[in-house]
Amino acid sequence: MQVGPYPIDPPVVLAPMAGITNVAFRTLCREFGSPTSLYICEMITARAVVERNEKTLHMMSFDADEHPRSMQLYGVDPATLGEAVRIIVGEGWADHIDLNLGCPVPKVTRLGGGSALPYKRRLFANIVREMVAAAGEVPVTFKFRIGIDDTHHTYLDTGRIAEAEGAAAVALHARTASQLYSGAADWSAIARLKEAVTTIPVLGNGDIFTAADALRMQAETGCDGVVIGRGCLGRPWLFAELSAALRGEPIPDGPTLGRVGEILIRHACLLVEHDGEDKAMRDIRKHMAWYLMGFPVGSELRRRFATVTGLHQIEDLVGQLDPDVPFPVDAATGPRGRQGSPQKKVALPEGWLDDPEDDTIPSAADVMHSGG
Repeated sequence: MQVGPYPIDPPVVLAPMAGITNVAFRTLCREFGSPTSLYICEMITARAVVERNEKTLHMMSFDADEHPRSMQLYGVDPATLGEAVRIIVGEGWADHIDLNLGCPVPKVTRLGGGSALPYKRRLFANIVREMVAAAGEVPVTFKFRIGIDDTHHTYLDTGRIAEAEGAAAVALHARTASQLYSGAADWSAIARLKEAVTTIPVLGNGDIFTAADALRMQAETGCDGVVIGRGCLGRPWLFAELSAALRGEPIPDGPTLGRVGEILIRHACLLVEHDGEDKAMRDIRKHMAWYLMGFPVGSELRRRFATVTGLHQIEDLVGQLDPDVPFPVDAATGPRGRQGSPQKKVALPEGWLDDPEDDTIPSAADVMHSGG
């Protein structure tokens, strides 16, 4: 698979996830996977880039040997997004830029952003045109959902518009915004998008928890590549399994509990290097349950992992694990992370659904916060 000038081999993409895909986690995934797959930074707000917000610039960190460097932006104003892209390209901060059109959370959609935005076809076309023009030779891609809800599907128009206006690739999370992360992804929508978008790669996302899932998605939909989100939480070695499967090689066995402990420590050390120990410990706590999922670890030890305050404490706790326990097969299947129930109604700006051709920029939509 080719995205702009970059061959993506195997065609695997780490999805941008708020609070997850920082430089530490991306480094860990790259150590297991192929260096020529794509590993996307957590979402960065375009307005924060334009204002050169210090916290946001720190979030935009990449490892010295990370290439291509992939960054995801959020925004709803074509001018702001264009300016952010010009800054990123001009400063040499990234080699690939993606736009978030998939976030379904109310604080984003009620401002007309994320998965609400593609409903406004002309506004979306203006955004693609502005970003592609500002990017020059840097490829720009777009990740979106099926639509707002079951009565407002937008993905086919979104894919066609992106293709026509110069996108390098598109990716579909095969759920609606109203589903959030619940229920099953509708892979048939990926197949329909692949039929509609014929000149650029189409990637599929949703419910890929094993290498077999990735192979099945490609076989059923014809998609050019796969995007991995929740399936790799607490399982960065999934990228080794995906690389093997997509190259027709034997899939490696899951790690023992001792090896998982080593990976957990490596993750924590990378976070400390990036953010310092205090913030790193707050960050690593949310990963603990994912790393230990399915293993026979007692409740008291789990509680202590979930409340760590220092790197040496993690090392001590890992030393208390039985290193020879094999990886539990059941832990490799099924959802991780966010699930929840579907939304009864997606939060949208007043009158948002009245006219899909209205390209008015929603008021107060250019938020400063990054990371989702």
